[in-house]
Amino acid sequence: MTTLEYSEWRSKRVNDNIPESNSEGVRPTKEYLQVIPSELEIIKQDFEKKNLELEKKIEQLEEENMHLRLDADVQKLEAEKLRKGKNKAEDDLDSLKTDYKKLRLSRRTAGLGKTAEQWRQEI
Repeated sequence: MTTLEYSEWRSKRVNDNIPESNSEGVRPTKEYLQVIPSELEIIKQDFEKKNLELEKKIEQLEEENMHLRLDADVQKLEAEKLRKGKNKAEDDLDSLKTDYKKLRLSRRTAGLGKTAEQWRQEI
């Protein structure tokens, strides 16, 4: 018969009475070899992260700027087209006014511009 203490002691012994190592509280080797980043490395990582964010924002702004330029170019082309149309309409109106004045002058000269009353008096 064995005592409880002996049984515990014996269960802890293996391989010719060499005590088994207690693995409680022991960290894995990877944790021992893990390097803790320095403050400078942390700042560098933060800087690189912010730099990437800013680069993405710059790309978005450049793309938006390009779209705005294209919109402005389209607006300029439309304004130029309307200006040309307005100028043509003004030229046509001026031409019509000139033709109308010439027609009135030629009617007066030919005597066709008389009213019915004037024709009766003349006959």
